[in-house]
Amino acid sequence: MELSEAIRTRRSVGAVKDESVPRELIERILEAGTWAPTHRRTQPWRFFVLQGEGRTRLASALVDTEAAEKGTSPSAEEREELLASAQKKVSRAPVIIAVGCEPVDEPNIIPLEETLSVGAAIQNMLLEAHALGLGAVWRSGSSCYHPVMAERFGLGPNGQMLGFVHLGYPAREPGEGKRESFETKTVWIDGAED
Repeated sequence: MELSEAIRTRRSVGAVKDESVPRELIERILEAGTWAPTHRRTQPWRFFVLQGEGRTRLASALVDTEAAEKGTSPSAEEREELLASAQKKVSRAPVIIAVGCEPVDEPNIIPLEETLSVGAAIQNMLLEAHALGLGAVWRSGSSCYHPVMAERFGLGPNGQMLGFVHLGYPAREPGEGKRESFETKTVWIDGAED
């Protein structure tokens, strides 16, 4: 698939088949992520591939994070109910790649640039998945960014989870994409200001 076509035809695909994805395709997607731009070559991305029962780790982290956000501690019964609900969410795709950012803590490294590099890595991964005929969606939300989520995946005190890439073979054809013309979002500056 030509790059220009991949960029313009990639869609978020949340409905995927419950069919395993070969490891070599997952590895190609991970490698594509590593070719994102990275300021000072820090390569701050961290990938956690969750398959089968491994997805339970994310379900448990979602429950813990939700409790931390609400400042509550669910009873054992409530936790089991919440875990069952979270397990349904993480079972929607046969593969989930949790993508974290582990910023380099040095004076000349700007933390935002580390985050942006990981965002670019995720975009590379989504494009590679699309080019391989897979469906993918980048999921996030407040629980994703919560410090408890980072802790559950072993990220350091400055680390942060930035998204969960749900992968699988598309269950249906994605819809047509719609974007405003770049012209509505662009200002051309051709000369010196007065």
